[in-house]
Amino acid sequence: MSWIISLIIGGVVGWLASMVMKTNAQMGLIANVLVGIVGSVLGFWIAGKLGMAAEGGFVGFLIAIGGAVLLIFILQKLGIFNKS
Repeated sequence: MSWIISLIIGGVVGWLASMVMKTNAQMGLIANVLVGIVGSVLGFWIAGKLGMAAEGGFVGFLIAIGGAVLLIFILQKLGIFNKS
């Protein structure tokens, strides 16, 4: 059951990050979920390296979105996503 919740939250995080980065039209459901999950891992890894430990809740959600935005930014620089 927890992996289903992870997929749903990853999809929401990826969708919000794609709206922030203006790549929403280029990303489908699977891309949103993948970007959300990988971006969340990236965001929490960077937050841990900076000494910011988020135990969940609203701050954790913001860190996840920040990581997903960073991942989309990196993917744009690699030419995978372009701004519409």
